[in-house]
Amino acid sequence: MTPATLIQLGVFLGLNLFVAVVTWLHCRRAPRSADGTREYFLAGGTLGWVFIAGSLTLTNINTDTLVGWNGNQMLLIACWELAGVPGLILLAKVFVPLYYKYNCTTVTELLERRYHNPHIRATVATIFLLGSVLLFLPVMLYTSSLMLRTMFGLEIPLLVLATGIAAAGAAYAIFGGLRAVAISDTYSGVFVLGMALLVAVLSMNAVNWDLSGLPPERLTLLGGPDSVLPWPTLLTGMIFTQLFYWSTNQTITQRVLAARSIREAQKGAYGAAVIRLLIVPPMIALPGLCAYQLYGPLGDATYGHIVGQLLPHWLLGAFAAAMFAAVMTSYNSTLNSAAALYVCDLHQKFINPAAPIRRLSIGLQLGFALLSIALVPLYQGADSIIQLIQQLLGLFSMPILAAFITGLLFRNVDARAVIATIAFGAVFYGLLSFAWPALHTRLPGTIPAAPHFLHLMFINLWACVGFALVLNRFVFGRRAEFELGTRQAWREVLAVLRA
Repeated sequence: MTPATLIQLGVFLGLNLFVAVVTWLHCRRAPRSADGTREYFLAGGTLGWVFIAGSLTLTNINTDTLVGWNGNQMLLIACWELAGVPGLILLAKVFVPLYYKYNCTTVTELLERRYHNPHIRATVATIFLLGSVLLFLPVMLYTSSLMLRTMFGLEIPLLVLATGIAAAGAAYAIFGGLRAVAISDTYSGVFVLGMALLVAVLSMNAVNWDLSGLPPERLTLLGGPDSVLPWPTLLTGMIFTQLFYWSTNQTITQRVLAARSIREAQKGAYGAAVIRLLIVPPMIALPGLCAYQLYGPLGDATYGHIVGQLLPHWLLGAFAAAMFAAVMTSYNSTLNSAAALYVCDLHQKFINPAAPIRRLSIGLQLGFALLSIALVPLYQGADSIIQLIQQLLGLFSMPILAAFITGLLFRNVDARAVIATIAFGAVFYGLLSFAWPALHTRLPGTIPAAPHFLHLMFINLWACVGFALVLNRFVFGRRAEFELGTRQAWREVLAVLRA
């Protein structure tokens, strides 16, 4: 290993150690809650808006975000990040007041309160839990260990690197709970956003701040019918995928549930929205565009290539620390939220309501971390499998969102109808997303081409809501009542909007 590489590794370790020490000092001074569940999973309800905004941002950003989006090498993909702004505003204005009204620890608790049934809560929690443990955690370990090995030219096996990353990320989640996770996210965010913006500035400087030589289709924000993101999808499936991610995802919403007040929670969501509007789009679009102008189409190798070409050699250690922090914050956040789902929604409800929270959670997260490490080999070099699993996740996102929408818009809906709807939605979306394109390929003159998958998600969402209401009426014999059909309901809505 060369002296330069040793210096880079020293900077890398030093910056990560700095974040760990600062996080420990902050947690040491923080007030504690007597409620073990609230203390461990909601930081005792003491988070301020700065830490909420920082943790929301860093939980969402990891190596996949920077590498994947820049690999498209077009401005259009910024629409995905910009669409997160209304998603965060909906979280602040609509869902935060609801979660606080029902005193929720997990997002799925809202379903139990609205449907008056613990089984709908357990069903959705199980789906979230399986997705976190079997997909998100091992994929984070695989992509981050691959990035570090490539950047430093290490000969260390991926599994060894993945174990180190898992150990570092799990340490925050296991020993400090959500408080340590949120604080480390925020301090790490300074490095991540700073380094990513520096790469964007250096990229623009390399092309003399002039992108006029790029093809027009790479500079548009309004995608045509054949683009990867046709503009009408922004009005159909896009807004609902953002609503699902930002408002009903335990890993994300757990931060706003940990605020010291509704106001702090809302300010944190607004702060994250401002970051997403002003800072994130340049990070995920400009380096890819500049790389296209400088080197041509590079695909997923774009970000690593332009970083290696433009970033000063002495900053590579700091950049690696920032990328490691981006992955670690997503990893520890997902680990903590997975434990919260199991403990609060399954163990306390159906096994032992008096279980020792901290001891149970530590054991769970150790188990989840070990399982995620063991699953890393399944993803090595299997990009097509990862893409397929991402498609498969769409089988449940809209059915679960439909469960929230139905429960919030209607009263007197049987939870069994909604549980059945989740299964219906998975099958229906499978037919729309997989069977329809296959039939079109086999019968091109007879079966029209399937719409964009975001349109299909929009169709699936409202088909699920309709299916739940029909099942509720004709199978379970209950007539749903529209929640917004009363003056009192409208007064409550207006009060929320004015808040």
